Amino acid sequence: MRRKDREVQDKAEIFKAVIYFHCAQQGLKVELLKANPRVCVEGDIFIRVEKTTHGITVRYESVIGFGECQLITDTDEIMHGLRVLLDHYGQYDYPLDRCMGISHLFVGKIVLDEITGKRNLPGAMTSADRAAVS
Repeated sequence: MRRKDREVQDKAEIFKAVIYFHCAQQGLKVELLKANPRVCVEGDIFIRVEKTTHGITVRYESVIGFGECQLITDTDEIMHGLRVLLDHYGQYDYPLDRCMGISHLFVGKIVLDEITGKRNLPGAMTSADRAAVS
């Protein structure tokens, strides 16, 4: 990581080490995952752009993880993965037994074994900010 001053070192602040997703049962993504299940995932939260003493900066939090993708075949785990996704979107009561499309999709699980995070939050001056001010 180039900007060590922005690194998030407490892994508990980053996110859980398992990510669920769903996709069609065929297509390039499925072919690639079957050929090589090693993946990299990235996510970020854009907060805003701010003016600084030396230009502009973006306030954000981001995470990058590396891991192994498994296409799930166990029915109970498929339902668990879908429930995790629905809960994430606030659909706690959605009855999965009403979903006609379940038989047409894959549910994947990515178990992350390496995670890094970075942030540039409002009010936090970086070393470049401090150097520009002094």
